[in-house]
Amino acid sequence: MESFTISKNNNIQKMKLKVIITGATGMVGEGVLIECIAHPDVESILLINRKPFLYKHPKIKEIIHNDFFNLTPIADQLGGYNACFFNLGVTSIGKKEPEFNHLTYDLTMHMASILASVNTDMTFCYVSGSGTDSSERGRTMWARVKGKTENALMALPFKAAYMFRPGFMLPTKGQKNALKYYKYFNWMYPGLRLLFPNFVCTLKEVGIAMINAALQGNRKCILEVKDIVKLSK
Repeated sequence: MESFTISKNNNIQKMKLKVIITGATGMVGEGVLIECIAHPDVESILLINRKPFLYKHPKIKEIIHNDFFNLTPIADQLGGYNACFFNLGVTSIGKKEPEFNHLTYDLTMHMASILASVNTDMTFCYVSGSGTDSSERGRTMWARVKGKTENALMALPFKAAYMFRPGFMLPTKGQKNALKYYKYFNWMYPGLRLLFPNFVCTLKEVGIAMINAALQGNRKCILEVKDIVKLSK
């Protein structure tokens, strides 16, 4: 169901999104950003990056901030937004659990806690991963840490929080930050989608699903690939 607001003169207006996006210099974040720029119900976009994105658009405002573990200096610029699409993430390869926990759980929760305190009407969408362990007790380290992060996010006082668990994502045509090795798999996408429909989707579907989650809500808080595809329709 679409969301609407009532203006001072009692006119019913369709809800517009003011979105914070993290990770826009990465593949997932850039793909989500492309959909937000194109979507008529996304009114404005705030990018928080460590380095300039070098992409200009009337919807976009950018904050360059090096230390994501200390957002206090920019906290006063984070109010007035009703959605956050959180796409920051690091690989667990070569990392011990304390380091991966710090770069995943600690970093995410620091930012999310600040956003929840200054935006009472915010929907928070977090990119996790297929195979994440909600029990936090499984044998796979990264899945435990991601599960712990998901659980903590859903406990924060957001209007709503959705955990996105994509698998293989086909980049959007024209992306600058697509991972180089993806080009060796892109030609296989139609077959992969047919054979593994519960593991394969497009970044376009992820971005549109996030926008729809913020605009319409969704019954499920944890979205696997099939749920992401359905929500993107």
